[in-house]
Amino acid sequence: MQSVRILTYGVTGSGKSTLALRLGELTGAPVHLVDDLCFEPNWVQVPEDEQVRRVQQIIVGEAWILDSAYGNWLTEILPRCDLIVGLDYSRSFTFWRLLRRSIHRARTGEPCCNGNRETFAKLLSLDSILLWHAKSFARKRRRIRTWAADPPGMTKVLRFTQSQDLERWLQRIETTPRVDDQILDHLLRAASAPRAKRSRGSELPPPTTR
Repeated sequence: MQSVRILTYGVTGSGKSTLALRLGELTGAPVHLVDDLCFEPNWVQVPEDEQVRRVQQIIVGEAWILDSAYGNWLTEILPRCDLIVGLDYSRSFTFWRLLRRSIHRARTGEPCCNGNRETFAKLLSLDSILLWHAKSFARKRRRIRTWAADPPGMTKVLRFTQSQDLERWLQRIETTPRVDDQILDHLLRAASAPRAKRSRGSELPPPTTR
């Protein structure tokens, strides 16, 4: 497996896990979902030192995709990360997307991390993911924009503010022939490749590098 180490990052409800899984399909890199690493059955949270140990086991590898990162172990990940894909969507867009997903899971009993299930009682509790969205939105958005303006180390950063732009990027990755064996270069070229016909505001954001 070629070296490619990717962190997808965004506010709650932005679609980080879905993006990570799609990138895994496109690159062949193993995908690790953070909620699976950090929550045991019955929503028992894994102790912080064990979270760090699990993450460290993953990031020593040369190929991985993480669908998020908790602030208390971001410093472990960033020095090993080749690419951050930041989903900087609006508060209203991500809230309504999160609400629809949560209601669907509560109604159908669809399992999420390690067999856990969302319930209407949990959705309306003080531990609600909807409240977490409100509390964490500004901090996560600020972090994405800071990375985009000043990338950490040698890490490349792609910041998307519209889901349509993200979808176009993924389609280009899938349809653009790879001209060499470097997966990371292919992902970055797909973000900056010219379109045959452009409409105003349709261009994908270029990769941000230091």
